[in-house]
Amino acid sequence: MTTQLPRPQKVAKRCLRYLAGWTIVKARALIKRHPLRKTVLNKIGFDNEKYLSEQTSEILRRAEQNGNKLYLEFGGKLMHDMHAARVLPGYDPNVKLRLLQQLRDKAEIILCIYAGDIERKKMRADFGITYDSEALKLIDGLRSWGLLVRAVIITRFTGQHMAKQFRARLEQRDVKVACHRLTQGYPNDVETIVSAEGYGAAEFIETERPIVVVTGPGPGSGKLATCLSQLYHERQRGRVAGYAKFETFPVWNLPLEHPVNVAYEAATVDLKDLNMVDPLHLQAYNKVAINYNRDVEAFPLLSAIWEKMTNESCPYRSPTDMGVNRIGFGIIDDRVVCEAAKQEVIRRYFRHLCEYRSGQTEQDTVDRLELLMRKLKINPEDRPVVNPARQAGKEALENGKGCNGIFCGAAVQLKDGSVVIGKNSETMHAAASVVINAIKELAGIPDKIPLIAPQVVQSIVHMKHNILKGKYTSLNLDEALIGLAISCATNPAAQLAMEKLIDLRDCEMHMTHIVTPGDEAGMRRVGLLCTSDPFFASSDLFVDS
Repeated sequence: MTTQLPRPQKVAKRCLRYLAGWTIVKARALIKRHPLRKTVLNKIGFDNEKYLSEQTSEILRRAEQNGNKLYLEFGGKLMHDMHAARVLPGYDPNVKLRLLQQLRDKAEIILCIYAGDIERKKMRADFGITYDSEALKLIDGLRSWGLLVRAVIITRFTGQHMAKQFRARLEQRDVKVACHRLTQGYPNDVETIVSAEGYGAAEFIETERPIVVVTGPGPGSGKLATCLSQLYHERQRGRVAGYAKFETFPVWNLPLEHPVNVAYEAATVDLKDLNMVDPLHLQAYNKVAINYNRDVEAFPLLSAIWEKMTNESCPYRSPTDMGVNRIGFGIIDDRVVCEAAKQEVIRRYFRHLCEYRSGQTEQDTVDRLELLMRKLKINPEDRPVVNPARQAGKEALENGKGCNGIFCGAAVQLKDGSVVIGKNSETMHAAASVVINAIKELAGIPDKIPLIAPQVVQSIVHMKHNILKGKYTSLNLDEALIGLAISCATNPAAQLAMEKLIDLRDCEMHMTHIVTPGDEAGMRRVGLLCTSDPFFASSDLFVDS
C-alpha cells in the first residue's frame, strides 16, 4: 500500500494513469476483495446507554461541586453530531439531546452565534445551511425535545447589518436576544477583562436552573466568553457558580495517534487544531491525557481569570480536568471504531481536495490531511466506493458519455457490502443513475425494467430546455427523484423501488467529479455520505443543475 499522496494539482493525472491500466471487472467483485469490507459494515462499536449513564452522572457531580449552579459549555455539535456517528458506529447523533432531556427539569440553554459567521453566511457542511439558519433549526429542535432555550447571544457584535436582521427576526418571534461586543482587554489584560469594562459590559442573562448549557452552531461562537461573563455577573451578585466543558473529541483516554483522535484532527484541519498530550495534566498527575492545542493554550488565561474573579485558586489543574468527557467509556469495539475513523479521514481528504479546487481552502489544509493519512497508513483508494466509481466513469467516457472530457461515474455501497455503479448518460446524471440502480437492486427489480416513465423524462426535459431555457437537459438526482414519485402513480415497480430509498440513508457514495447543486440536493434528501474526485463536470463557471 502506498503512503505517498498526490498534491491536488496532480490528482487528475494520477486517476487517469490508474484507470488506464484497469481490467474491466464488476464492482461487486471488487468490493468483496476490499480489506475494509467486513470490518465496518453493520458493526456496532459504541454503547449509547453506557455513555449516557457515565456522562449524566459526571455532569450532576460537577453541578453539586459548584453550589448547584454550573455553566456547561458544549464543545462540538449538540444536535445531529454526524461526525461522532461516523467515527463511532452505533453512536446516536442526538444522544446529547437525550442526555439533556433526562435533565430537562434541571437544565436550560443559552445559544451563542458569532456575528461574523452570520455576516459572511458561513455554512454547515452536513446540511448545506448557513450558521444562522442552523441556529434557528437548533432552537426548534431543542424545543421539540421539551428543552428550555433561555436566550440567544450574538457574540463579537460590531453592528453588522446581517446580525441586526437576525436579532430582529428572533425578537419578532419572542426569543430573547443579547448582543455582546468583544471583551475589552482580551486576551492579555486580565485586570480589564475581569472588570465592569470587560465581562461586566456584557448583558447578563438571568437563569433559574442548576445547569446552564451554553452551545452554538459551530466553533468560535463565543461560548467560553459567554460562560465567563455569566460567572462574573453571578459573582457580582454574591452567587456561587462553576464552569465545565462538555467534550466529545479528542478522547482524552485514547492514545494520541488513535484513529478516532486523528479523525478529530482531520475534522478541524481548517482551524489548525492539533491534538497533543496535555502537559499540565501530565505535570499535575503524572498521567497521559489527550487534549488539543487551543484548550491547552487558553487554560493559563482561564485559570488567571478565575482567580481574579473569585479570589480563589482555579479548581482545575489542567484543561483535561475542566472537561466532562466520558465518550471513551462508551466504546465497546475498538477495531470497529478504528476502521470507521480511518474512513472519516479519507472523506475529509476528498472534501478538502474539492474545496481546494473550488478556491475555498488553502494548499496547507490539504497538505495537513495528507500527513494525517500517512500517519494512519491509508490512501484515498481505501475508500471502497472510489475505484468502482472511477471504473464506471471510465466506461462512460469510452462510450462518449463523459462530462467535459472527464469520466463521470458514481458508486454506492449498500449495507450488505455490495456496490452498485452508475454512469452519465443523455438522460441522467451519474448520481441519478446510481441511485436508480441501487433501489432497483434493493427491490429485486431487473435492470431492463424502467422506473421512470419515458414520457415523464421527456416532460421534465422539455420543461428544463424549452420552457425554462436551461442549458442542460439530463436529469440530476433531485429531478430524477421527482420523476420517480410521479411514475409511482402508474408503475408498481417504481412504487416498490421508491420505498427502498430509505435503505440508502447513511450509505457510502463516491463520484468522479465535484457534485452539482441538483445532485447535492438529492443526495442530502436521501442521506447518502458522498465524496468526490476534484474534477469539474462542466467547463462552465456557473452550474445551477
